[in-house]
Amino acid sequence: MRVFWYLLGCVALACGIIGIALPVVPTVPFLLVAAWAFAKSSPRLQHKILSHPTYGPPVRAWQERGAIGRVAKIWAVGAMTAGVTLSFVLGMPLWVVATQAAICAGVGAYVASRPEA
Repeated sequence: MRVFWYLLGCVALACGIIGIALPVVPTVPFLLVAAWAFAKSSPRLQHKILSHPTYGPPVRAWQERGAIGRVAKIWAVGAMTAGVTLSFVLGMPLWVVATQAAICAGVGAYVASRPEA
C-alpha cells in the first residue's frame, strides 16, 4: 500500500509542478494531496513540501487550521464565476450552466467560509 501512496504523491507533485507554469492549473491543491500521500509513504518528501519557502506556508496553513489565503480565495471564487459566465455566454444548455453554477456556489461558499491564512 505504501507504493500506492508514494505513486499518488508523485503524480500529485508532478501536477503541482505543472501548475507552477500553467496559470489555469492550481498548484497548492495538488501539493496538499502530495503532502498527504507522502505522509503515508515518504515523510522525507512530505517534509520537503512543507519546508518549501514559497509553497510550504499555504500547505501548512491548510493542514494546521484549514486556512486559505485571501488572495487564493479571491482567485478561486473569481475563476469559478468566470467559468460559469463563459459557459452561459457560449450558449451551453441552461441545465448545464445551472448545475455548474450550483456546484461552484457550494464550493465557493466553502472556500469563502474557511479561515484566512
